[in-house]
Amino acid sequence: MTNPNDVFNASLKPSKKGKKVKPTSITFYDDLIVKGQKIPDPKKHQLVSFLKSGIRIAGYVALFFSIEAAAALLIVSELVGIYEELV
Repeated sequence: MTNPNDVFNASLKPSKKGKKVKPTSITFYDDLIVKGQKIPDPKKHQLVSFLKSGIRIAGYVALFFSIEAAAALLIVSELVGIYEELV
């Protein structure tokens, strides 16, 4: 069993095993780049997501009128979904 005083005393001593972190370059232009990876813009992603959902809802409503139109709208919504992941 561990003595609680030993645990407390150990927590007061600074650890020399801390991990050093190197700063990475972050560029603020049109896009945020961290470690060479583009970080998506949350606002654009949200807007494209709403657009995709609206097209998808229209596609399901179109099922009552024309299966061809519904299929076309649902395919377009999937294409917008692919674009959404690239924003």
